[in-house]
Amino acid sequence: MPTTGYLKRLTRRLTEDLGDADAVEIAEESRATGAQRAAECCRGDEVTMHGELRSVETCSRTAKAGVKAEFFDGSDTVVLKWLGRNRIPGIEPGRKMTVRGRLAEHDGTKIIYNPYYELQSPDDE
Repeated sequence: MPTTGYLKRLTRRLTEDLGDADAVEIAEESRATGAQRAAECCRGDEVTMHGELRSVETCSRTAKAGVKAEFFDGSDTVVLKWLGRNRIPGIEPGRKMTVRGRLAEHDGTKIIYNPYYELQSPDDE
């Protein structure tokens, strides 16, 4: 019966955690672009990842001035850090993008310093 399958999918969509659903969607989109998964990358790897910015903050009053963003690709979180910048146009929470750079690790957190990035057009989202 096609109705049973539809009801099952509808029930699952209504009851599943929104974060999990979002992670699956982002992971599928990342896989479609051919990007690497953050969970499978190690320190020192040259990586290309596709995902979404979850948060962005400016650290201008410390010795470590710059823009810091939390990037999520559906598998893991990576911190993106642009040194010496107060603001970067287009770098805002919810924005999807592709980033390239060398993966580092600091206190157990994956981080890319001064990554190359390509913003996805808001029309494509």
